[in-house]
Amino acid sequence: MLLSMTGFGEARLQDDRWTVNVEIRTVNNRHLKLTTKLSDAFVPLEADFERLIRESIRRGTVQFVLRADRPQRAEDFKLNIVAINAFRQQFQALRPAGCGPLDPLDLIGLPGVVSERRPETNDPHEDLPALSALISEALGKLHKARADEGKVMAAELLSLSENIGARLAKIADRAPLVVSSYADRLTERVRSLVESKGVTIEARDLIREVAIFAERADIAEEVTRLRAHLTHFGEVLDEAESAGRKLEFVVQEMGRETNTIGSKANDVEISREVVEIKGMLEKIRELIQNVE
Repeated sequence: MLLSMTGFGEARLQDDRWTVNVEIRTVNNRHLKLTTKLSDAFVPLEADFERLIRESIRRGTVQFVLRADRPQRAEDFKLNIVAINAFRQQFQALRPAGCGPLDPLDLIGLPGVVSERRPETNDPHEDLPALSALISEALGKLHKARADEGKVMAAELLSLSENIGARLAKIADRAPLVVSSYADRLTERVRSLVESKGVTIEARDLIREVAIFAERADIAEEVTRLRAHLTHFGEVLDEAESAGRKLEFVVQEMGRETNTIGSKANDVEISREVVEIKGMLEKIRELIQNVE
């Protein structure tokens, strides 16, 4: 089963004590690169969070965000009467005679007039089980998104490999004709030289030349190896775990055999098929860059 390296998962927890949001976003990368953004209270748990993520994700750039907010309540705020009286006396002393009393609302924004009660600080490790469950939920959604995209990618990769197999079959059918075609062209050329120049050529020399060409243009071994690589490619697609790097290695070998076929065949029709195969291999390379 293939897994895409691109995906998104989120989870949310809300109760009377707090609201926690977890977001995990991934994009492709040859290695695992993890960045985290946490609320200050949970920075001590960063290593624990990273361990959970690394157990689930092997490759890609991972952006992990955990935000925790405590809902504000009426009892969290308190007026500082001492500060209010002090400011009021000072302002009254500065106000012109005959002005009305000072509105207390005018003092609300002054420093120290309203005090905010901060929640008691707890050991963040006490919240680790609840937060770990939340992260696991987000990872589950991320995994599903990556698996769904992986299925689409696997179908496209399989289609491309089958197309390569069909092109390779044409090459295999054409290969035996290349030598006979060369022998016919060489014989015709020799006949022309004999007729126009009176040159005499021994039959064994002609046979030797054709044999040398046949050996140089023999692509049977490369065709066999490329077929084996295509079979291996399909087997990797069916593996239980996503294996993007293994696919990269197989495609590299497929490209090597294809290049050799193109350089040895010395035939226009085979060269056309080789160009088509190279184009499909390039599409495969682009796809598997996003496979975990």
